[in-house]
Amino acid sequence: MTRQRGSVGNFDASVKTTEKHDRPLRFHGGVRRAAVVLSEALRRTARLLPGAYWVYLLEAASTFQLCCCTHELKLLGETLKLEVSVALTITYTMTMIHLRRATPGALESVCRGRSSVKAAGILIGCQFAAGFAAQFFAASVWSLGLSEVHIKHQRFGFRCFDPLGGTLIEAAAVELGCAFFVQAAAMHVHKLDEKLRAHFIAAAITVAVYAGGSVSGAVFNPVLAFSVQFPCSGHSYPEYCFVYWLGPVLGKEDQKQGKLFSRLK
Repeated sequence: MTRQRGSVGNFDASVKTTEKHDRPLRFHGGVRRAAVVLSEALRRTARLLPGAYWVYLLEAASTFQLCCCTHELKLLGETLKLEVSVALTITYTMTMIHLRRATPGALESVCRGRSSVKAAGILIGCQFAAGFAAQFFAASVWSLGLSEVHIKHQRFGFRCFDPLGGTLIEAAAVELGCAFFVQAAAMHVHKLDEKLRAHFIAAAITVAVYAGGSVSGAVFNPVLAFSVQFPCSGHSYPEYCFVYWLGPVLGKEDQKQGKLFSRLK
């Protein structure tokens, strides 16, 4: 009887915990949907622009959506201490949504000769502007105090703390490895059926987040890191640049150009 009571008590506790997290998850899912809707409105507006200007706004919209959703997910994960399975499911789902609207990378287009350095520079500038706008959007939503999570974050002045769970070298190595892994997946995704490609890339990104998230956050995106990680205390901007800019760039370029694993054979 004692075991049965204990089991019932544990079950009731787990149900209460699920219910406690269920409402915030639904609310913050609404915030992310609002960011997606706003980004979609920007995409529709972009198609009305003349010439090649629509490409810049389209790139900005995709980056804005990614950064806004990541801001909210990061806050939710740090505050509610979500179970790993829940966090990874949300990561996979949001990655799928972003992949269906994403545009090709500016640096990749330059490296492959599809665009000029000037055009890529403008695109990168639009990306960073969108990342900064996402910071403003997130702070504006949080300042409304519509949830307990937002109210608690507001009390701390919307500050975030050291995102690194290891040394700078370890974090940079993780970012490099994650970028290398995801870029390898992207280079071979064409071998799959078109319907499976987005799922394959989303799965690869989710695996990378699971493997390296505790050390660096597994961002492996310089603009996303600028928007989400750089405002956090604990390290200087040059240190964050070393981890979140140099690491991913080296990882992606080594996969594209050097194919390190082939050399080591």
